[in-house]
Amino acid sequence: MSITIATSNVNGLRAAARKDVGAWVSSQLPDVWCMQEVRAPQSAIDPILEDFAERYVAKGKISKPEELFRANDICEIKGRAGVALLTTLPVLQTRVGLPGLSEPVDTGRWLEADVKTPDGHVLTVICIYVHSGMADDEVKMKQKFRFLDTMMGRLSDLRDEAAKGGRQAVLCGDFNIAHTPIDIKNAKANVTHAGFMPSERAYVDKWLDDYDFVDVMRDLAGDIQGPYTWWSQRGRAFDNNVGWRLDYQFATPEFADTAQGFTVDKASSYDTRWSDHAALEVTYRV
Repeated sequence: MSITIATSNVNGLRAAARKDVGAWVSSQLPDVWCMQEVRAPQSAIDPILEDFAERYVAKGKISKPEELFRANDICEIKGRAGVALLTTLPVLQTRVGLPGLSEPVDTGRWLEADVKTPDGHVLTVICIYVHSGMADDEVKMKQKFRFLDTMMGRLSDLRDEAAKGGRQAVLCGDFNIAHTPIDIKNAKANVTHAGFMPSERAYVDKWLDDYDFVDVMRDLAGDIQGPYTWWSQRGRAFDNNVGWRLDYQFATPEFADTAQGFTVDKASSYDTRWSDHAALEVTYRV
């Protein structure tokens, strides 16, 4: 038996809905779906998520819409961030917000759910949207590094619990960091740009080397160039595959070992995209 976990930056849930993200939902039906940059009020979010639930019913994944669990956190700054998590698995508990941060700019970026897998284990799934930052904006970079620094404490707790035989964990989201030169098309040209600065990439090194998390997609793909998950809207970046890998699933070792395969759902053409990101889906054996 297996489950599929998907993560995708939707670049505005309302815009994605207008661009027929629903067709993707109907074809993929992930068991867990983490979304970032929802950027919508609750009154707009609810009917779109209800439509997704009805698609799950129509395809026989669940028997009634209420069986699709839905949770989200809206950023306190209008039009910014926002995360959501959907799942067909039983949810035991949810937690909103990254412990230690309370500034409005840090809201709508961290959502945890303890889900029960088909084999009876409890898995902590975390939907994350890290600040994008801007190299020439000191305030925005301070916000990003503050968020990343605070993450370390929570990752330490998750690592320790998993190592002691407790809940395994998987961090899903848009981390706004391309880790190594094989995660970005033009590495040399971007070393001074937010998202590929050495000071940012060092955090991913720590997660993997010091905190024992596994970059699941890279572990499955091996040391190949890409695949990328984000392409600039400018020029012909999408058509020429000039991209960045910004979307990840980082898992504790025991859960990472169950990963069977991954898909990056890059749209077939620029005009069929429902976001500037592609969804990353990983199938895990449970």
